[in-house]
Amino acid sequence: MLSVTILGNNSALPAFDRHPTAQVITMDEHLFLVDCGEGTQSQMAKYKIRRSKINHIFISHLHGDHYFGLIGLITSMGLLGRQQDIHLYAPSPLKEIFDMQLKVADTKLPFELKFHPLQEEGIIVKDSRYEVSAFRVFHRIECWGFKFRQIKPLRKVNPAKAVQHQVPSSFFDRLKWGEDYLTKDGHLIKNELVTEAAPKAKSYAYSADTVYNECIAEKIKGVDLLYHEATYLKDLEERAIKRFHSTTVQAATIAQKAGVSRLIIGHFSSKYEKLEEFEKEAKEIFPNTELALEGVTYRV
Repeated sequence: MLSVTILGNNSALPAFDRHPTAQVITMDEHLFLVDCGEGTQSQMAKYKIRRSKINHIFISHLHGDHYFGLIGLITSMGLLGRQQDIHLYAPSPLKEIFDMQLKVADTKLPFELKFHPLQEEGIIVKDSRYEVSAFRVFHRIECWGFKFRQIKPLRKVNPAKAVQHQVPSSFFDRLKWGEDYLTKDGHLIKNELVTEAAPKAKSYAYSADTVYNECIAEKIKGVDLLYHEATYLKDLEERAIKRFHSTTVQAATIAQKAGVSRLIIGHFSSKYEKLEEFEKEAKEIFPNTELALEGVTYRV
């Protein structure tokens, strides 16, 4: 299972009960946090995100609306007695900032915060079931996008067939991984007898703050779900260019050129109270577009 839960969908200034950028990606039992704007941990509590299950955090760039909530979240995890390491992937200057914040507060975390500076495009996290890669986007400062891809989706257990073949429920998680079951009398129950084939591996791309640049389409080609910033409506294209952001039409054009299956747009400017026009404009170019709304989980 791959899904994205939006915690913040606004740009620099919180407005109209919208919060700065943050989202949680779920891949099976793994949770990943992408960006951590102000108020992220409050949003996690509101939408019942289990922060104890987050072991990897990705920060796209060092504008405040994308990381000012991070020190609060990390120190709260420490106060709650977390012991498990956290891996943080971000532009290299964040380490100095974070170390200084901990030092002046005389705070020692009860877990290790492992910092991984973003330096080159390519895979930055990989295990047997998923991989995460980073790619450059084009903002006023160093900025990165992230692509999440399943490697081995889990098989689906058929409980009725499992019971029929005397496979205990305690073994179901191993069935999902494709294991066969050996009964007490030595009879081998082949996995395909009690499970269904896994669905196609899914993928999701997060394109952070960026001016329109068609080379991004090549980096996210064919993903199932794309998040792309759309800070402005199309009539403010010149402002978008000056501020290294994108419009609705530009985000939709990238989705179209990349051949993605579905697009969600966010990072809305605080000058807009209503968002309906954002979806309308983007759909004129890429019909399978939705607004990235806070508290909503988008399943891939």
